[in-house]
Amino acid sequence: MPATKLKEYLNSRGIKYVSIQHSPAFTAPEVAASAHVAGRDFAKTIIVKIDGTMSMIVLPANRRLVLSDLREALEIDRVKLATEQEFKDAFPDCEVGGMPPFGNLYNMPVYVAASLAEEPEIAFNAGSHTEIIKLAYADFAALVQPQVIDFGTT
Repeated sequence: MPATKLKEYLNSRGIKYVSIQHSPAFTAPEVAASAHVAGRDFAKTIIVKIDGTMSMIVLPANRRLVLSDLREALEIDRVKLATEQEFKDAFPDCEVGGMPPFGNLYNMPVYVAASLAEEPEIAFNAGSHTEIIKLAYADFAALVQPQVIDFGTT
């Protein structure tokens, strides 16, 4: 079960969360709709390579990443989307595309959109295309310690 590692981690830290099963869905907007979560509250995880280092970008489901704005916000020269082939082995307990935004569990830095950091709760894939986890943003931030950035999304 893909969510086992994540749930064990949350439970070991005493974090309150809700697990929601839903019919198979593969895009963030589909998952949010299937689980009856607003797109602005559903956090999608995008894997990028920042100066060659695999990193997580966490955005609301209803937004798209603008790489040039991310480069500018981070003041870096090189950032590109990672291919599934490049990152799939980093998430052995997850379905490709269903990774939770917990880079600390996968040795990756996490950058989260400022708009998500303003939400009281967020929901995200729990490692599969059929389950999400919903919890307080403050708990997510305390565990993951993401860098909050205000970068362009469309």
